[in-house]
Amino acid sequence: MREVVQIGLGRTAQRGYHLDDISIVPSRRTRDVDDVSTAWQLDAYQFKIPCVAHPSDATMSPQTAAALGSLGGLGVLNVEGLWTRYTDPTPILEELSTLPHGGGTRRLQEVYSEPIKPELIVERVKEMRGGGGTVAVRVSPQHTLAIAPVILDAGVDILVIQGTVVSAEHVSTVDEPLNLKEFIADLDLPVIVGGCTNYQTALHLMRTGAAGVIVGVGADGHSTTDRVLGIRVPMATAIADAAAARRDYLDETGGRYVHLIADGEIRTSADVAKALGCGADAVMLGEPLARCEGAPARGAWWHSAASHPKLPRGVYAPAETVTGRMEELLFGPSGDPTGVLNLFGGLRRAMAKCGYRDLKEFQKVGLQLG
Repeated sequence: MREVVQIGLGRTAQRGYHLDDISIVPSRRTRDVDDVSTAWQLDAYQFKIPCVAHPSDATMSPQTAAALGSLGGLGVLNVEGLWTRYTDPTPILEELSTLPHGGGTRRLQEVYSEPIKPELIVERVKEMRGGGGTVAVRVSPQHTLAIAPVILDAGVDILVIQGTVVSAEHVSTVDEPLNLKEFIADLDLPVIVGGCTNYQTALHLMRTGAAGVIVGVGADGHSTTDRVLGIRVPMATAIADAAAARRDYLDETGGRYVHLIADGEIRTSADVAKALGCGADAVMLGEPLARCEGAPARGAWWHSAASHPKLPRGVYAPAETVTGRMEELLFGPSGDPTGVLNLFGGLRRAMAKCGYRDLKEFQKVGLQLG
């Protein structure tokens, strides 16, 4: 039974747990690390590692999205970002990489005020297609109906509809709301939607026909969603709740499996392993990718919501020392003992230490608090 705490007379709150609150418990068996598979499949698209890029301009350009794809992950380009507002955003990204701490929000709002140009969406998708691999783009729920026709005509493989919090039922008396179930039913490609924070929302999003659901709000040390909106998601609990919704949906539909992508609190290889152990199928990487050589913003980092014109939710983080190549971040070798490099090599070793052969099996790993 879910733990409920009384926080005052007549008011209770459910207790939640972050990834830092839990640990993985090895089983009676270990396995050779070379016998472990981290392969992941979404619809017809196969990936070597369960890694999806958080669609920030700080990390994802058409080139870096293709580079992540060549390494076995899924790069996602934000089609409401700088790459679809400017013919060549490189000078702007170089400027943004030099801004001081605390001085980036106003400048982000200014550069993102440039209108989105549909012809640039087509051009960026073409560039990503030329790089090989799976082509995925992100659009916000409020702009999906307007931008989707351009995206679909451009020929993407996977569509990501992502906001801070996305629901299957958005109520509006001002604009035509996006009906996710009707929208997805008309498409001939897999759609990933989110974020969500609890069992009920996850189940409702699964019922829209989505191939994947994003769990979490992208929380990290630079996100201010908790301070601005009061929304704070303990990721271990959120993933476990969404996994329970998936089990019920699997029974409800007679076997339709929806993939869960954890977005938030992912910094080290241990975080990756614990998120998957809680029931996720993949994780979203944001800030770690910003520290790689070749990142568009040269080490600076910001969330998509950090440039919101009226209510920014994310602190601009100035450029830090580059930690290495993208390949080193994902597969090593690592010269750092804290788990910030070789993320998926660390995942493979955690799976091997616990005796699991693949990601589906690893979702059954034992967990404990503390």
